[in-house]
Parts: sequence; C-alpha cells; structure tokens
Amino acid sequence: MSFDDTSTTDEVLEGIDLSGKEMLVTGASTGLGEETTRALAAHGAAVTMAVRDPERGEAAAARIRATVPHAALTVMALDLASIADVRRFAQQFLASHDHLDVLVDNAGVMACPQAETADGFELQIGTNHVGHFLLTQLLLPLLGEGSRVVVLSSAGHRFSDVDLDDPNFERTPYDPWVAYGRAKTANALFAVELDRRLRDRGAHAYSLHPGGIITELGRHLTEETMAALTESVPAGQAIEWKTVPQGAATTVWAATAPELGAHGGAYLEDCAVAVSNPDPDSRGGIKPYAVDPVRAAALWDRTEEWIAVAEQA
Repeated sequence: MSFDDTSTTDEVLEGIDLSGKEMLVTGASTGLGEETTRALAAHGAAVTMAVRDPERGEAAAARIRATVPHAALTVMALDLASIADVRRFAQQFLASHDHLDVLVDNAGVMACPQAETADGFELQIGTNHVGHFLLTQLLLPLLGEGSRVVVLSSAGHRFSDVDLDDPNFERTPYDPWVAYGRAKTANALFAVELDRRLRDRGAHAYSLHPGGIITELGRHLTEETMAALTESVPAGQAIEWKTVPQGAATTVWAATAPELGAHGGAYLEDCAVAVSNPDPDSRGGIKPYAVDPVRAAALWDRTEEWIAVAEQA
C-alpha cells in the first residue's frame, strides 16, 4: 500500500498485528515517541518506554492506556547523555528480555545552547548519536532475524556533515544548527553501517526524517535560532508542518513495512525511501554525504574511539 506525507500512524498500521513483538522506544514520554508507542501498542506490541524522567514516562503511559486499555507498556529510566546510565539501562534490559524485534532510537535534542553531556560530548552529538550508538551496540545480542532498528534523523542533516576530528566544537565556533546537522547526519550514517553489520543475521536498520512537527523537541529554540531556520529555507519553499500522528507515521512504517526488506540502510521520509538530493540549497531527500558507506564506517570506528576515551577520562 502507498502512503504519503499526510498518512498517519493508524493508517500505516491498519490491519497489522504486532502481537508477540517486543519493541523499545527512546524518548517515549512525549511527542513522536509517545505517539509511536501508542500506535505500536494499539496493534499488540509490548513496548518498553525508555525515558529520561520516569514520572513523565508514567504519565505518558497513563495517557496511552486511556485510549488503548490493553497496551502492554513498561517504563524504564534512561539518560542518553550519560555513558554510565546507558550501560546500566542496557544491562537491566538484557536481563529481562531474550529478544527485541524493533528498537526505535527516537529521543533527541535540537538546536540547544552549547552544553556538554556527562562525559564531555557536545550535547547534541552526545545525546542524539553517541548515546543511541552505544545503546544499540549493547542491545545487539537481542536483535535476531527480522529485527529492525529505526533511527530518527532529520532534514536538518543538510546543515552539516559530521566532523570526525572536532565533534565537540573544541576548534570550531559553536552554531546550534550546525551542531544539530552534524548529529542528524551522524544518525543517518549510523543506520547505514549498522545495517551492513546486521544483514548476516537477517536484521535491518533505517534512518528517517519525520517531517516538521511542533513538539517539545523545539523547547530550546529562540527567536535567533528560529530566524536562522527560516532563513535556511530556500526561496519559494516553505516548512510544511505535520500533526504528531503524521510525523510518527514514517517511524511505524519503517518498523513494520515488509517492502523495506530490500532497502536496508535507507533514509526514509513521508513513508517512502528518500531520493538523493545533492543540491545544498534544496530541502527534501538525502544529501549523499549522509549515506556514504565509507563515511559511515569511519564514523562507527571514530565513535567507538570517542566512547573509549571518554570512559578512560
């Protein structure tokens, strides 16, 4: 079935039975993460909601159960901005699960003031990429044939390629949108190399752009950063805003669509495989540098090095 930018989560999942499936969604206490969880649980999946604030996570679970009484939900605390906490969470999750059908790396921060994670990473690359990279690596033993990892990237990847030599802006002037672009490009590249490593076990990874949605992801936006975002939109184009159910539709499509088996590692948007778009002045599609397999392998190796150095500090 064909979907588009107006499709919703319920439309994408119509007729799909996810009973018996184990899924994990990060950043599940609000916005796209909450809607992704609701939609998957409504179709029978058992969903673990990984959240930074357990109280807010339980509130989100209560909202979901109000409309999906049979929802099988578990709330677990996870701080992606802390390597130690990612390891703690993974150990706890591994102890209580013997398989994982879908991992949705959904949580993130966007265009925030310059800040660091607990381990000294620039906050956006550290949370959006490094935290999810380590979490996914640690949960690899649970990913078997048919499993999928869905990594939320963004059209914001167009703002910048990754910087493998200066990830924390130690030698580069900090810009919130450049930092976001680096992190979102890293998300897409991560899915490319992860898919390559998963193929032998019959599992796949995808990255995606959910669309422009008004959620708490934008809580750090200021008049200045919003003006910069508006100015980045090419003449004659406009940001088209989606509802939250429309924004989460590509995520649940990535998690379940059988036709994606032939497109491992792809970047998705509007419930479709995105086209390559090398034009730096044009929105939409995927910039070639964000799906370059050589770049993806280099980022994987460098991220392992970054984590090792951070843990030795």
